[in-house]
Amino acid sequence: VQLQAYGGGLVQAGGSLRLSCTASGRTVSRAIMGWFRQAPGEERKFVAVIARSGGSTSYADSVKGRFTISRDNAKNTVYLQMTSLEPEDTAVYYCVADWHLISSSWYRDSEYDYWGQGTLVTVSS
Repeated sequence: VQLQAYGGGLVQAGGSLRLSCTASGRTVSRAIMGWFRQAPGEERKFVAVIARSGGSTSYADSVKGRFTISRDNAKNTVYLQMTSLEPEDTAVYYCVADWHLISSSWYRDSEYDYWGQGTLVTVSS
């Protein structure tokens, strides 16, 4: 399974970006999918996750109300719509997938078997 993340870039504070992550090699319709991010000099942190059906989502407190995760299983793709971006959102964003997680494990990066290559989001003040 390969995950290809794209959509990052440079945006001013208050702006919006949409990240996409497309999987190849296996259908992800039954995978838990999510996003983590890593800012310079910091550890990698959970951002958002979406359940297999798309009916259940969860967000880090820092992005709740500003970011929306969604998925299109027909396109084997997960999205992260980011609005009201802040300089603190600057990071490399990684998409993740796994087929065997229970909900209590969704927030731990070590639990995910598949990772995209990362896409850089830079928010200027």
